[in-house]
Amino acid sequence: MLKKREKIKTPEKCFFCEEAKTPDYKDYKTLKKCLSDRAKILSAARTGVCSKHQRGLSKEIKRARNLGLLPFTQSI
Repeated sequence: MLKKREKIKTPEKCFFCEEAKTPDYKDYKTLKKCLSDRAKILSAARTGVCSKHQRGLSKEIKRARNLGLLPFTQSI
């Protein structure tokens, strides 16, 4: 018998809006929370980030990757 997928509980509000700040490539520890275990960018539905901050978040993650602060792929 097949099991139904369990829905992952996401935060109700955007944590960037709550703290009144924007995503920044220099704050790589915060950006790392929005990456999967294989270093893929998680969707806004999984992280609970609003669409405005999700666009900025993906841009800043890509910038941090190019500077070498975040990995492009999973580290072995």
